[in-house]
Amino acid sequence: MAILSIRIIGDPVLRTVADPVTDFGPELAKLVADMTETMEDVEGAGLAAPQIGVSQRVFTYRIGGVEGHIINPVLENSDDFQPDEVEGCLSIPGLGFPVRRFRKTKATGVDVNGNPVSVEAEGMLARCFQHETDHLDGVLYTDRLEGEDRKAALRAIRNANYHAITEKTTSQRANSVGSSFGGGSFGVPE
Repeated sequence: MAILSIRIIGDPVLRTVADPVTDFGPELAKLVADMTETMEDVEGAGLAAPQIGVSQRVFTYRIGGVEGHIINPVLENSDDFQPDEVEGCLSIPGLGFPVRRFRKTKATGVDVNGNPVSVEAEGMLARCFQHETDHLDGVLYTDRLEGEDRKAALRAIRNANYHAITEKTTSQRANSVGSSFGGGSFGVPE
């Protein structure tokens, strides 16, 4: 297993719709293991494959003792919304803004062996699934912001020195610029 570098906003892979996984085998197993190790290293709640430069529909998660991975996820969201919570993202270090997300979601897909996976989620876990699936669709949480929050986020991104951040190791980055995510985290300890 290996700890991988996390791609930062501006990298084209973060704006590309990821390809469905069609090959199941040792390479996919290594990808999921490396993603899990990387997510744990930065004490994140979730990590999508595009965030480590791989344009495939895979994400890992770990929230409130629930952890795993979903390959080729499909979400079925409730019609209602949960209260807005501050989200952050390892690919946009140091920022956090309230984001509107569906209250419940059911994520279906497959695991690393191609076996069916189905997870019903509420609260933070539902938020995580929506956030990570957005990554697979080339969408960042800042795209979901409106009004003054959107203006503030775009201004902060413009003024950030993300080039200096990408030169740090993954662990150093996690210790210096983690992003909070509501009551849990996508980049800092809970």
